[in-house]
Amino acid sequence: MNVLFATAEAVPFAKTGGLGDVCGSLPRELAARGVHASLVMPAFRQTKNCGQPLEPTDLEIEVPIAGQPIRATVLRSQLPDSNVPVYLIDQPHYYDRPELYREAGEDYQDNCERFVFFSRAVLEVIKHFEPETQIVHCNDWPSGLIPVYLKTEPAGEFNYDRIASLFTIHNLAYQGSFWHWDMALTGIDWKYFNWQQMEFYGKLNFMKSALVFADAVSTVSPTYAKEIQHSEHGCGLEGVLQDRSEDLFGVLNGCDYGLWNPESDPHIAIQYSIDDFVGGKAECKRALQEELGLPQRPEVPVISIISRLADQKGFDLIAPLIPQFASRGAVQWAILGTGEPKYHHLFTELAEQFPEQVAVRLEFSNPLAHRLEAGGDMFLMPSRYEPCGLNQMYSLRYGTVPVVRATGGLADTITDATDHHLNNGSANGFSFVEYTSDALAATIERALSLYRIPDAWRRLVRTGMEQDWSWKTSSEQYENVYEETLSRAKSLV
Repeated sequence: MNVLFATAEAVPFAKTGGLGDVCGSLPRELAARGVHASLVMPAFRQTKNCGQPLEPTDLEIEVPIAGQPIRATVLRSQLPDSNVPVYLIDQPHYYDRPELYREAGEDYQDNCERFVFFSRAVLEVIKHFEPETQIVHCNDWPSGLIPVYLKTEPAGEFNYDRIASLFTIHNLAYQGSFWHWDMALTGIDWKYFNWQQMEFYGKLNFMKSALVFADAVSTVSPTYAKEIQHSEHGCGLEGVLQDRSEDLFGVLNGCDYGLWNPESDPHIAIQYSIDDFVGGKAECKRALQEELGLPQRPEVPVISIISRLADQKGFDLIAPLIPQFASRGAVQWAILGTGEPKYHHLFTELAEQFPEQVAVRLEFSNPLAHRLEAGGDMFLMPSRYEPCGLNQMYSLRYGTVPVVRATGGLADTITDATDHHLNNGSANGFSFVEYTSDALAATIERALSLYRIPDAWRRLVRTGMEQDWSWKTSSEQYENVYEETLSRAKSLV
């Protein structure tokens, strides 16, 4: 089977979130299983500075944008530790910028044009592939027009409608919605700009377009696949998703244990395994407290948070609780991330007010993220919604007990430490349902109570560390989804 991934992000070339982790890992795992996988993405400035070798090719492409030809060259690399080729669309006017999608808190004004160009460039690159691509696996709105082009490009020297498309939703909230006159940039017939296909409340919507035209749709956890078919999490597209329910698959993301494994992690104070995690985590905790300027108190649990600082991630629940717990000296908080300015100000003030209980780093640091996973006792992730989430799975492998809200992939991976689940050995963390600070506070209190019982806490930690959330199972499921996609491939009526 020949599968081409079309994505704006893939580790280590470019990343803003979980999309980059998925597209940097899943193709490698599929290739190891015998799938002929390749990947196409833009040559962002971040990509050119990522440290991976990039080689020129003799391939030059020309793409019409609003009837004007725009040229690009194609670079080549490969995913590390694999034979998966990566083709990079090098068009500096569109992609040689400080960030991928936005700068100084504002989206780039020409994002529609930038990713129309990317979608059409992918089609041009496909012409040169041998063996011929069978499936294009598109990921989130930046590649959302590819399924449309595959179905609407007129027959010519290359018959695109022989290629099936799978579209994966990583986060439905980010849809790629643009001014309706931007439809002219696409070169797609205006007849498709209607409420049943590409139009959404008067705008051109890349996400909706993909959901309508793709042969199959997937998302990154089974629970999220159900949630987005209802108004609370459907972001206005629940009706479209209900119409595609027979073609919608939920496949849980996996962990790359080559990168996230305390037995081999080069970023942490001391490496450890399930056999010696008690001493290993104690030393990593001591080192983390020292690095963050927190008092080295082994009896006080450290709650780690690594996240985008936004309401969606539950920070509106967390914010009022930190002073409450900090004033008691019950826990230490270690927070890493960037996001909404209001949270930057708030957490900076809390760190100044409670310097022995709250440490905040307003940055993105992959090495420090690893140290928070290894040195924390608990990992907090009370998201309003969470399509999949990866950090709770990293935390399980590092013996850092997740405290989460039961939504999306968090509900699929974390089994609450009720008496029943503790007694039958299935508990691996703590979870709650009601989206309130009171529910979160009560769940943290439950976790603190169990933390004070060392033997019970160690059993909980051990259960999580024993579990396998690698890409092995997920890649097997994706192979099945690809087969389903091929069988559902349809011609536009």
